[in-house]
Amino acid sequence: MRALTVDLARAGSLTLSELPDPEPGPDELLVEGLAIGICGTDREIVRGEFGVGRRLVIGHESLGRVISGPGFAPGDLVAGVVRRPDPVPCPACARGEFDMCLNGQYTERGITDLDGYGSTLWTVPAAYAVGVSSSTGVLVEPASVVVKAWERLDRLALFGFESVLVTGAGPIGLLAALIGVQRGLDVHVFDLAADGPKPALVESLGATYHRTLPDHRIVIEATGAPSVVAQVLGRDLVCLTGVPSTEVVPVDLGQVNRDLVLHNGIVFGTVNANVRHYREASAVLDRADDAWLQSMITRRVPLESYAEAFETRPGDVKVVLEL
Repeated sequence: MRALTVDLARAGSLTLSELPDPEPGPDELLVEGLAIGICGTDREIVRGEFGVGRRLVIGHESLGRVISGPGFAPGDLVAGVVRRPDPVPCPACARGEFDMCLNGQYTERGITDLDGYGSTLWTVPAAYAVGVSSSTGVLVEPASVVVKAWERLDRLALFGFESVLVTGAGPIGLLAALIGVQRGLDVHVFDLAADGPKPALVESLGATYHRTLPDHRIVIEATGAPSVVAQVLGRDLVCLTGVPSTEVVPVDLGQVNRDLVLHNGIVFGTVNANVRHYREASAVLDRADDAWLQSMITRRVPLESYAEAFETRPGDVKVVLEL
């Protein structure tokens, strides 16, 4: 099979390799790899900024077609779950909540100690595969992260809410806005882009696009920009989904503390997802307009041109590498 591999000990080592075809176990699916989504984590791995040690097949945002295995029919489209529980297990993993692993000994396909889905063939335990209905199923993994964010917001927003602010109109921000619109909420999205696809994607969704930060008490932060995070920290309920850059900004922690205490505020972070989040993410995509989802994918790159998929270009929202 062909596979995209990196040597985690060397920056810039991304290459298209020939590897032995995988042999599925009795509880595993054999899957034809169709596509992977490319995100910031993938680019960090390629630059040598993340990971330790060995050769790794990259790719954690997956889409494939079942060849054989239990629980699915040949030809079914599936996405693979990324994280696996740690072997100890910690209290969270022992309860099946491996996305909340407490000791950090989890493994992750294409990220941490497990080969990913960036190959023309891959295997996955049937219990860690989720059915999808179209080629936009490659968005299930980022959508699962947002589903988890909304699940936690529901638990923490004791008196409910009618509007939400999403900061950032990248894939995570747009998918967060999609779920808010599906829930019938008044959704506002903040991003700095004045042109390109982002404003149109937000507006065609039925949300309101802003280039200056509006004042809302419920925030899903999806930029990872410290300067934006600093401005929303004192809001009533803030979910952080973005991984921050190295930008350093001054923050009045005393004022943040005062605002959180006096407003009974909550700030929490979320990353990764459980199997139930993937299943709900698949349902979210099924309810969405497929043309809108397709328009989120601003570049589809063939496998032979794989290096181009890891470039950051103006106008990119979501880049997908076709396997």
